[in-house]
Amino acid sequence: MAGSKERARHWRYAELPGVDLLRARYVRKRFVRHTHENFVIAAIADGVEVFHHRGADQYAGAGTLALVNPDTAHTGRAGVPEGWRYGAVYPSPEVVAGIAAETTSLRGTPGFVRPVLDDPYAVGLVHEVLRAAEEGNALAADTLLRVAVTRLLRLNGGVLPERHVRSAGARVAVRARAVLEERMAEPPSLERLAADLGTSPFALLRAFRGLYGMPPHTWLTDARVRRARRLLDTGAAPALAAVEVGFTDQSHLNRHFTRIVGVPPGAYQRERKNVQDSPGPLLLASERWQNRAHSQIGNPTGAESRTPPSSETPSESGWPSDCPVSPSG
Repeated sequence: MAGSKERARHWRYAELPGVDLLRARYVRKRFVRHTHENFVIAAIADGVEVFHHRGADQYAGAGTLALVNPDTAHTGRAGVPEGWRYGAVYPSPEVVAGIAAETTSLRGTPGFVRPVLDDPYAVGLVHEVLRAAEEGNALAADTLLRVAVTRLLRLNGGVLPERHVRSAGARVAVRARAVLEERMAEPPSLERLAADLGTSPFALLRAFRGLYGMPPHTWLTDARVRRARRLLDTGAAPALAAVEVGFTDQSHLNRHFTRIVGVPPGAYQRERKNVQDSPGPLLLASERWQNRAHSQIGNPTGAESRTPPSSETPSESGWPSDCPVSPSG
């Protein structure tokens, strides 16, 4: 992996509504436990990422994808000294549900079954979505995103179980979350919150962690960053967003925002304001993906002529029936 400098770009492309985009390389970066409102589809180009997910460490190396469903707590860190380099798309639940309804037989709320999938071809598709977005190629970006999501759902998709709130403890946890959302800027103490809900602090702590995968104070920090992101997207200044969501000042927001999102709030806001900026350095898929993709599609030598992206529905096998190695190139 060339170079040692960490870098990240978190942006949106206006022609892909409901989708966040990311290119990044991290070495020492450690993501604290957090969630996303959208799906995470992270395509590893080099190195290894380790993320704690549903009680176990998951390892995603070059040629694999890290897949996280919405509102699922997870972490992130390097699994090797040189870190990891990846590109990611974050489609909203509505975007994924729409694609699933059109191209799969899944009925219910679609999601991913396994958190790591070894599929270099899909890794390449994700990087091509990002390339197309950087180049302003709306047709290719939209087409390739749909092909990639369809393929991943067919290879690793299922219907997400509904989160049933049956026990008394779970119902208390739901009520506690509602209180924290309403009083985000001035939350009560754990003892006060538990007393108001008619339970004990430790009972509330156990119930909340069991339902949401993290204790209330960690969830609150995550929720504050989520709300700050929405404020920044509307043009609010970082200092104003910090106070609005309950952080003491902008530096407090900066610290937590960077630990969860991966970039500082100012950089995040600048990139998302300028969705049509000229493209920066590309993070291409690894040589491993390129070699395997050539062989998989019957083009071992890398033919000079490339078929344009197809708008047809991918084949039932989950493989794009008319998708070249470098569709946007």
